[in-house]
Amino acid sequence: MQGNLSAWLVKHGIVHRSLGFDYQGIETLQIKPGDWHSIAVILYVYGYNYLRSQCAYDVAPGGLLASVYHLTRIEYSLDQPEEVCIKVFAPRQNPRIPSIFWVWKSADFQERESYDMLGISYDNHPRLKRILMPESWIGWPLRKDYIAPNFYEIQDAH
Repeated sequence: MQGNLSAWLVKHGIVHRSLGFDYQGIETLQIKPGDWHSIAVILYVYGYNYLRSQCAYDVAPGGLLASVYHLTRIEYSLDQPEEVCIKVFAPRQNPRIPSIFWVWKSADFQERESYDMLGISYDNHPRLKRILMPESWIGWPLRKDYIAPNFYEIQDAH
């Protein structure tokens, strides 16, 4: 089933894959990493001027990693804001996705958290470094194949 945005993208020759709708009726699209930045700019110009959230997850042990963007189109003429969910999948060995920081500044900390927890590199992000874990931390804690170290150093725990 194809939604309004997917139909508009097809009409304008923009390559994507429709993943249907979620339980709230929000259209979900899959975009290739190499096409993501240019499509993000197109979506911004089309009216999706608000990045509600960005997150990432590990699809399966040894499988792909996904970066998920929830965009909202807010206009005075719209009674109900339009929303879309964009999924960009990257290979586990070298997960690289273009940063959309320069399109939506609110992606800053969210992309950094996805990098910190899953190791997805966001190309052209101005400050891509760990945000939750110490810089010396080895590995990506939210990957399904992550093996937790057998020691934990807790300072001032009481």
